[in-house]
Amino acid sequence: MSTETDETSRVDDSFHVFDTTLRDGAQREGINLTVADKLTIARHLDDFGVGFIEGGWPGANPRDTEFFARARQEIDFKHAQLVAFGATRRAGGNAAEDPQVKALLDSGAPVITLVAKSHDKHVELALRTTLDENLAMVRDTVSYLRGQGRRVFVDCEHFFDGYKANPEYAKAVVRAAHEAGADVVVLCDTNGGMLPAQVQAVVATVLADTGARLGIHAQDDTGCAVANTLAAVDAGATHVQCTANGYGERVGNANLFPVVAALELKYGKRVLPAGALAEMTRISHAIAEVVNLTPSTHQPYVGVSAFAHKAGLHASAIKVDPDLYQHIDPELVGNTMRMLVSDMAGRASIELKGKELGVDLGGDRELVARVVERVKERELKGYTYEAADASFELLMRAEVEGRARRYFRTESWRAIVEDRPDGTHANEATVKLWAKGERIVATAEGNGPVNALDRAMRVALERIYPQLAKFELIDYKVRILEGRHGTESTTRVLVTTSDGNAEWATVGVGENVIAASWQALEDAFTYGLLRAGIDPAE
Repeated sequence: MSTETDETSRVDDSFHVFDTTLRDGAQREGINLTVADKLTIARHLDDFGVGFIEGGWPGANPRDTEFFARARQEIDFKHAQLVAFGATRRAGGNAAEDPQVKALLDSGAPVITLVAKSHDKHVELALRTTLDENLAMVRDTVSYLRGQGRRVFVDCEHFFDGYKANPEYAKAVVRAAHEAGADVVVLCDTNGGMLPAQVQAVVATVLADTGARLGIHAQDDTGCAVANTLAAVDAGATHVQCTANGYGERVGNANLFPVVAALELKYGKRVLPAGALAEMTRISHAIAEVVNLTPSTHQPYVGVSAFAHKAGLHASAIKVDPDLYQHIDPELVGNTMRMLVSDMAGRASIELKGKELGVDLGGDRELVARVVERVKERELKGYTYEAADASFELLMRAEVEGRARRYFRTESWRAIVEDRPDGTHANEATVKLWAKGERIVATAEGNGPVNALDRAMRVALERIYPQLAKFELIDYKVRILEGRHGTESTTRVLVTTSDGNAEWATVGVGENVIAASWQALEDAFTYGLLRAGIDPAE
């Protein structure tokens, strides 16, 4: 399949969104992408509508070389152009004979990004060549690749540090690239030490003094990569280099998603295809899954907490008008507003949360007040409902319906852990339950006492409720709360369960981890049967 892109499917070339997740982002500690991973991420980024996807450094390692070969055959890019990354020719050589430059051409990528030294100290100490030869390396490589029909961008590495040390030489590198035919010269804050006002001043000066089209590549070492990127845009940069979720070396790069959202929603620039912004949250989380990193819950725009409201004062205002405490409509970026229920909750929080969960509180102020008090009473004992919507929904329904939903009743349970002489452990649980008028006793073994209890419950109830066969415990968290008497403490357990189509979270609190786990499991099974539309047994 072709890597060339139909011009009609692309955003106007006057402003570039350039993604370097597959190269610079892959340098993050803990990320190790296979070729298949890189192909999957490239498809996600193309779906999102970025203009350029930097795939890696062909010739530098077999994985990147294979990626370009497979991408040409396996991906039909609808919006993006594939970019190969490499360096200028070696000192004293010729671009046409340089094997690294040849590998860039062999990649088949229509666009090539060259990294060039723009800090005089780096030229002399790292490249071990003269300042004039470095300029010749830039001119020769850019002009040769242009002559081979490639579009060329030049990344001026360590530009801002180089500009501080020797501004005239740093600008000379920009001029050399521009005059040789580079479409964009990118000013790189490689060490990530710049601040927005500094970036804006430097970009404005370089733009005025060189006339080159400028881009920005910001690392996040000061926590300012997104702000620095937008400051460069304010100064006239028309090309932004970012990575998905801010992945990158050390603390990361400018995060693609808040940069794009700011450009589209705050600056009014159309930098993505129509409708693509609403896919942003999905794309962010999908890429996080591929790199096997948990999505940041507090990431701007796309985090699950980005539009979550906890304080009662906020909820009261949001009930009147969501815009009072939200800077944008979350649906614009594919996210949703969430109400968090805690001991800070007021009536408005409960009413909005009920609406979110599909529980009609009917505007009954007395009912809402009872729920508020119930939540505060339970949280005082150690329960938390912020991350346990299923348990909270069961609590609300109990107040609305006048009694708790019950598909089974617990007579007793027991969990035994046996320490054997060979160092292994045996875990066995016995449960005695009542369901539909029948007393059921079941025993099961597991790889831990909680797993044994979970299995024993299934053995007891699956005959009566076959829907339980689909339930799977997918996450389990334990927190030991502050003790009250010596070594005594309260334990809180959060359980996440799935039926293959959806997930739900429940909470239990008890004097030990097993008791707390049993409560969370009871809620998990009860909520799952409620979701399945099963009528309560009693």
